[in-house]
Amino acid sequence: MNLVRLSANGQITVPTEIRKLLNLKSGDKILLFQNKSGEIILDNASAKALRKAQDAMEGVAERLGLRDEEDVQRLVDEVRYGENRI
Repeated sequence: MNLVRLSANGQITVPTEIRKLLNLKSGDKILLFQNKSGEIILDNASAKALRKAQDAMEGVAERLGLRDEEDVQRLVDEVRYGENRI
């Protein structure tokens, strides 16, 4: 448990231990949200967005038949230049 003090401007300093746990660096954005039980949760917004994107993409490569880097490059080329490019 960490205790922080709110400044007159509404600012807090995130303790070092918490910054390390969340892999927060200067300039990172912090996400605050309330869970179902009413607790306020603090999270690394960048990491949260990445996890959400990873979850959304789960299984897509397999469905598209992408097995390796060459397959991915072929798909990128098709999107960029059209299907008839050799």
